[in-house]
Amino acid sequence: MKRRPGIVLTTLSIGIIGLMGTMASGQSYAAPYYDAGAPHWGAKRHPHHRAPVVIHRGPARAVRPDRIRHFRHVTILRPHGRWYRGYGRYRTDDHAYRWLSFTAITLKLLDNLNEEQQREHESAQVRATRANVGETIRWHRGGASGAVTVLRDGTSTSGRYCREFQQQVTIGGSKESAFGTACRNPDGSWQVVSTASP
Repeated sequence: MKRRPGIVLTTLSIGIIGLMGTMASGQSYAAPYYDAGAPHWGAKRHPHHRAPVVIHRGPARAVRPDRIRHFRHVTILRPHGRWYRGYGRYRTDDHAYRWLSFTAITLKLLDNLNEEQQREHESAQVRATRANVGETIRWHRGGASGAVTVLRDGTSTSGRYCREFQQQVTIGGSKESAFGTACRNPDGSWQVVSTASP
């Protein structure tokens, strides 16, 4: 069955309007379930919030307003894990802005990591942006470990270079995975356009 663009736009518009109203009221936001098959490569930002439209496949996730912030043109969502400036080994947002949107590919197990373990996981994600397709970047610190694998790459309909990643974290016998697709902007920063949890 062929999907009509008008229906997709209406669904996304309702989601964006709901997000804006919820953020204004100070309540938590749970992303609506939306599945349009293939990743939506041409996601657009809302002009006021400059937030990317991230399509999440899987259970809705609530993100508290105090776990959302903006830096330059990047929306930083950290629903789980430690809350700090920067990303990975980059300790300031100014140095890390190219990778800050990767916080949208989140894992609940990040709540069990300390800051150094979480930064090690993020550093693996940064290295995966330059790794070969099929390559796995592994990390291990303290009692936690994880991996980021580049599953595939390609070009979006708007001509941006994009990659699909799988992240995995293991701690205390528990293991969790998440998937995400990100596209590189002309300034070198990455924008997450879709996420999924198995």
